[in-house]
Amino acid sequence: MSVLVLGATSRIAHELALRYGEAGQAVAVAARDLEEAERIAADVRVRTTAPCEAFMFDALAFETHEALVSFVAERLGEIDVAVLAFGDMGEQASSQSDFAAAHRVIDSNYTGCVSMCEHLVSGMLQQKRGAIVGITSVAGERGRQSNYIYGSAKGAFTLYLQGLRNRLFKSGLTVTTIKLGFVDTRMTFGMKTGIPIASPEDASLAIFQAQARGADVVYYPWFWAGIMGVIRAIPEAAFKRLSL
Repeated sequence: MSVLVLGATSRIAHELALRYGEAGQAVAVAARDLEEAERIAADVRVRTTAPCEAFMFDALAFETHEALVSFVAERLGEIDVAVLAFGDMGEQASSQSDFAAAHRVIDSNYTGCVSMCEHLVSGMLQQKRGAIVGITSVAGERGRQSNYIYGSAKGAFTLYLQGLRNRLFKSGLTVTTIKLGFVDTRMTFGMKTGIPIASPEDASLAIFQAQARGADVVYYPWFWAGIMGVIRAIPEAAFKRLSL
């Protein structure tokens, strides 16, 4: 049995790998930067003594996804938990003027996630157990002029996870959607906001616990559920006049 963390070079994913290692799970860390993934795997092995291996993963190389799932299972055992922690915010200005940039954001945050989930679920259904954890964003709750390309991709992934959860309910597999607000990562570096920014360590604990209890949807930090409830309630006629 093993846990697969995709997009493992993010701070949240690194912390999650450590948490699963501390829980005695074999951990596979996968990322486009294989050298950094190998450093993370070594860190997990040293700090937790759990088996941990690094794998090459490119969200945009769809043709490699099925083989990755099979290789991880071969090396570390059947995948019981898969955490999809990868994504690319891109630059909104570039995405608006260059469809290639927009396409990359969409594929990184949605198409690549769907590809991996479908291959993972195929194996989990055969073994009759498993959990998918998809890390999305509150940016997907409503289209805003400042990040609607990224937000629409995250929103699509959120809707996909909801449908997947509905499909798999009777099989006993769980699908947990994590809607992140502001967390101290590369994506929020230098951001000025009056809303508290959570630590990757705290975020990883919340995600780990949510998966363990088989939660459906979790906002983190928790107060984002209320914030987004208010934002969703603003009528479109008023919302389109806001500079958000």
